[in-house]
Amino acid sequence: MKPRLASIVCLLVYPSLMSLTSAAADHRDRFEARIYKDAEGKTLPCRLLSPKEIKPGEKYPLVLFFHGAGECGTDNEKQLVHAMNDFASDEIMARYPAFVVAPQCPEGQQWVDTPWTADSHTMKEMPTEPLQQSLELVESLTKTLPVDTKRLYITGLSMGGFGVWDAIQRHPDRFAAALIVCGGGDPAFAEKIKHVPIWAFHGDSDPTVKPKRSREMIDALKKAGGNPTYTEYEKTGHDSWTRTYADPQIYEWLFAQRKK
Repeated sequence: MKPRLASIVCLLVYPSLMSLTSAAADHRDRFEARIYKDAEGKTLPCRLLSPKEIKPGEKYPLVLFFHGAGECGTDNEKQLVHAMNDFASDEIMARYPAFVVAPQCPEGQQWVDTPWTADSHTMKEMPTEPLQQSLELVESLTKTLPVDTKRLYITGLSMGGFGVWDAIQRHPDRFAAALIVCGGGDPAFAEKIKHVPIWAFHGDSDPTVKPKRSREMIDALKKAGGNPTYTEYEKTGHDSWTRTYADPQIYEWLFAQRKK
């Protein structure tokens, strides 16, 4: 009876993916539940959105999404709470057919092992296990699905924003573009990622992840010769993601990027 009770509690906190949001239809049931297993047999829950129609001979972009701290767990559902309904909307899927994969970080772990409220952090030598598994997951999908490897994108919010910075710092030539919402990175790696198309977002009144984390990364990239884009929302706290992922311009920008 305990597992059943746990699932009921989860549904009370996180409405069923089949329900309706207050303003628009909820399409997150379009994400297929999967489990990634690494070489050591360790698993990582993930959800995969596929194009409505996969045409023979065609390849499609793949987007890796890193969720925030509040969506950690093993239910393989909470990671879809933010942003993913936007990617799964009829409009976005019709205009930008793509694969979108959303792994779920386990409770008690982080995409990047660093305090989010800190003024700065130094990237550690090795990535966290969930982040490494997520990168391996992407690699496995490029081998089993018709993925255009010149159009691999990465995005994330809050804890996931830290994950995006960390991933591109470790693999500066893997992704065609990065869309980063209220995260923070290590400015010491700006030179290595100055060529990566980056659009970062932050709220000017964010009490959880200080706006300076995004500002310093953008400044470091510009000083290194990069050309990142930065949007800072006025009178906005930690939730800078709702506004960001609801903006059609970010999808137009993201899916227009290609690796040379």
